[in-house]
Order: sequence, then C-alpha cells, then structure tokens
Amino acid sequence: MTTTLTPTSAAEVEDYIKSALARAEPVEVIGGGTKRAISPATQTAHVLDLSAFSGIVSYEPEELILTVRPGTTMAELSEALSAANQMLAFEPPDFVPLLGGTGAATFGGAFGTNFAGPRRLTAGAVRDHMLGIAAVSGRGESFKAGGKVVKNVTGYDLARALCGSWGTLAVATEMTVKVLPRPEMEISLTLAGLTPQDAVAAMSRALGAPTDVSSAAHLPADIAAPVLGADAARTLVRLEGFGPSVEARAAALTALFAGHEVGRLDPAQSAAAWKAIRDVTPFVGTSGPVWRISVAPTAGPTILAAAPAGSRAFMDWAGGLVWVEAPASGDGGGAVLRAAIAAAGGGHATLVRAPSAVRAETATFHNAAANVKALTQRLRAAFDPQSILNPGRLARS
Repeated sequence: MTTTLTPTSAAEVEDYIKSALARAEPVEVIGGGTKRAISPATQTAHVLDLSAFSGIVSYEPEELILTVRPGTTMAELSEALSAANQMLAFEPPDFVPLLGGTGAATFGGAFGTNFAGPRRLTAGAVRDHMLGIAAVSGRGESFKAGGKVVKNVTGYDLARALCGSWGTLAVATEMTVKVLPRPEMEISLTLAGLTPQDAVAAMSRALGAPTDVSSAAHLPADIAAPVLGADAARTLVRLEGFGPSVEARAAALTALFAGHEVGRLDPAQSAAAWKAIRDVTPFVGTSGPVWRISVAPTAGPTILAAAPAGSRAFMDWAGGLVWVEAPASGDGGGAVLRAAIAAAGGGHATLVRAPSAVRAETATFHNAAANVKALTQRLRAAFDPQSILNPGRLARS
C-alpha cells in the first residue's frame, strides 16, 4: 500500500527522505501532479506530495527576483507577477488540457521538467533563469546553491543541473528565479501558404533581421484552421516591446517579406495564438500519441515529412521544436521518428501523451548519447546513489 506524505517545510522533506533511506523504500516525488502521466509510472512505497509546501517566500519586483516553494501554483505566480507587470520569460506551458488531467501546475513541476514555451527561442529555458536553489538530496542532505542576486553566479550551474532532472536527484524546497518586465505590446505577423522548408527559411530570415523577433512558428493548414481560422498554412513571427518600437519593427518585417501575403494579428489574437501553440491546444481532446521533438531548426521540415501517415504536426522555435500527434498503433511512430532524428543530425523525442498500449511499446524519453549517460550516472551517484527519488522516471529507450 502506497503512503502519501505531505510535507509543509524543508525540515519535513529532509525527515521523510532520511526515513525512506533508512528503510530502503523509494519515494515518488510530485508537485501538482499535472505532468505525472508523461513519465513512466514509478513503483514506490511512498509518494512525496509537495502541493501543500507552497507559497511565495519573497518577491522583489524592483530587483526582478522571485523566490518560491515547490508547491506554489503557476496561477498564484501569474497573479503576483501580473500585478507588478512582470512575467516568467520562459513562458511555461500548461499541459493539463493536453493530458486530460486535473489539478494545478506548480513551479516545482516547471523546474523539474524544464519545459518552456514559444519564447524559449530567444529567452531561454527554465534553467537559464534560475538563480538559486535550496534542496534535499537523495542522501537526505539539505544544501543550497546560488543566491538571490542576479550577478551572483556562485553555485549557479548546480541549480541548472537539477533543473529538468524530473525529481531524480534532489527535492527542491525553495527556488529563486529571475523575472522580467511584461512587454507593453505584442503583435504577430503571418505569412500565408509557405511550405515547411520555405517557412523555416522565412523564420530564419526574420530572426536574422534587426527586428527582435521573440517567437516563430509554422502551422500547416490543418493546424492553422483551428488556431487561426485560416484556410491555408500560416507562419507566425511575434514582436513584443514598446508600442512605437513594435510598429516600426513590424513595418520593417513587412518590407522584408514584400511579395508574400503578410497578415497581422492584433494583441489579443496574437496572445491567443501563442497560448494555443504553447499549450499544444490543437491536440487537446484527441487521443493519439503526442511527441515533443527537439532538433536543429533546419531539421524541422524533415521530421514533419517523416511523421507516420495520418499524423498531424506543427513547428515552434523556428523549426527547432516539432509537435507530432501520431496514430495510436504499435509504438506510436516512435521508431520512425527517432530514426528520422538520428538521420537529421540528432536531437531528442519525448512521448508526452500516449494510450497505455503505446506507452508499453516505446520509451518516454530518448536514448541519450554515451557522454550524457555518463554525466547523468555521475550526478545520480553524487546526489542519489541508492535511487531513492523517482526511480525509473527517466527510463529511456
């Protein structure tokens, strides 16, 4: 029988982990549990539920610094940041609708998975904004790394290393993150009817121009229809900042793409479109396996072309992130897609959503390169040598 532990302090987290170590009983670590369905199920005697260990520890808007506990919901953070006209620049996605789940996403979950949205193209991922962390390792030892000053990089790499480890190395008890001012205005320009190859070339051209594009994505016709109400493929580039600057840059981009059918999304339309891209809304309410594929931007069209027959797909990050919904049969296209990734020069595919039959046929996470495996093993040996925390959560092919 599984026991659920609900700590409300760092001391309780440490006590629970020490107790698990003494009994050699592994622990599943979760926050809001909204991404729990992505990773392989763990077989543990205890669940360490951090949802009650929540709240904003400190927020200094004038210093652009926020410190939170792991169970703090993204909704609570969004409300606090909006009141100060600030934001988390990495634009964390909300996968609750995609996964058909319930509950509220937490910052601990964002930190543990390192998932970022469309602005990751220019603003970086979650780990790029982490300043410091307090945590308890799988050895039952409390430690701190980094600090609350943007220029203080002491221990910074350690906080980055733990970000995206899916709770397999340590349990974060307090995290300090850099925030940024919210843009005064955003609009998006669209190019109609481009092929994936032409879309990547156009997005690259836009990013290479002095127009400070913050996001770029390509939606084939079947995806553009529900997102934009369009009857053909659309390639989107987002511009953010002060109003006059946005207008000047939009004019420059429009001139750059003279000869193309250039459209424009107003601020509300733009925000809605990028939220749909961020949260993979086109695949909400369907049942096929959903893959999150990271490759070099130039390889995006290759992955689209290699997707199994009957798939639906679109590109974010100027082609560097490909979302694929494949038919629900066999391994859900895993072998085909991962072979295409290897042929295109490398990358990784994560099986974000899948029916149980498909989940049983293929690994959730990509098989890492030998040097990455070796580094992962050294980190595990240093932080959690007995594999007490989330054993098997990062099982790979």
